[in-house]
Amino acid sequence: MQNLVINFFLFTIVGLTTFCVPKSDQTSDPVTIKHSNEMKQLLVGTYTDKESKGIYLMDFNPSNGELSNSRLLVETPNPSFLTYDKKRQYVYAVNEGQSGQVSSFKWNDDRSGLVAVNQQSSEGSSPCHIELNDRENLLAVANYSSGNLSIYKMGAMGMIQPAPTVFQHQGSGPLLPSQEGARAHCVKFDPNGKFLYAVDLGIDQIITYPVLDDATVGSSVSTFSLDPGDGPRHMIFHPSKDLAFVVNELGSSVTSMKIDHTTGRLQRVEKASTIPSDFQGKTYCADVHITKNGKFLYASNRGHHSIAIFKVSDAGALERIGIELVRGEWPNFRFHLLNILFKPL
Repeated sequence: MQNLVINFFLFTIVGLTTFCVPKSDQTSDPVTIKHSNEMKQLLVGTYTDKESKGIYLMDFNPSNGELSNSRLLVETPNPSFLTYDKKRQYVYAVNEGQSGQVSSFKWNDDRSGLVAVNQQSSEGSSPCHIELNDRENLLAVANYSSGNLSIYKMGAMGMIQPAPTVFQHQGSGPLLPSQEGARAHCVKFDPNGKFLYAVDLGIDQIITYPVLDDATVGSSVSTFSLDPGDGPRHMIFHPSKDLAFVVNELGSSVTSMKIDHTTGRLQRVEKASTIPSDFQGKTYCADVHITKNGKFLYASNRGHHSIAIFKVSDAGALERIGIELVRGEWPNFRFHLLNILFKPL
């Protein structure tokens, strides 16, 4: 099966996982991981331009990293990014393409497949990221090629309502062709539910939109600018502190920020490189994750084919403590750390 490197979620994790983090700043030997031998299940979104047909379920063996027993849950074009509700009843996917779509699915009775609920236009091209808010009454989608975002109201039983609110970004950046126009790449709801953050790779900005009491999203209230050419891609929040982090695809770096949960404003703390200083090849960051205790942050490098490991201070300072090769190529959109626990189905 081709192109199965887009988006997967660990569904059943039992027990804690311990990482022996390398102490040097050089590419290290394999980390030692202690884990349960119980098989896990991965939900996988794919590109369907070759052999893949849609959304798959796979078994994952944590003792040796082996993926097996791949089975197709539902056919749908280019479900390149997925999310799901808290009760794991519904799965939501973007359908990446020139005329983008966003789709809702529900599990069938025996959890052996997904059944389509409904589909709406993404109101843009190349939708690449999707996020459900904590109240599960809003669904946001970032359209990469058209540089806009769409926010949908959610109905009962996983229904995505029509006529979303659409915000169009404007501008460009210094690195062509990647930044020849706006490129919305990530949408993230603030943990307190008051704001929606839109990360735009093309204009080197994170734009803050307020979530209003009537379950609508208002016009932008603030803009945080990255360094020219950074190309911000994905954003995450610290699990317990007023901090946020964005991985910069074009700049091969991570920027840490203070976040004001009252105003939605972001303030830069620092920026740290994800690659060795002597690396000369082309490389592009993809995704960023933080451990549940907020002490360690991980960012993937495509080209250098590695994951950069950072220690996070209470103030948001980033100390790079290792760079781990992935023993493969092009670690892409989402990788989930084995010590981030999910509830079983």
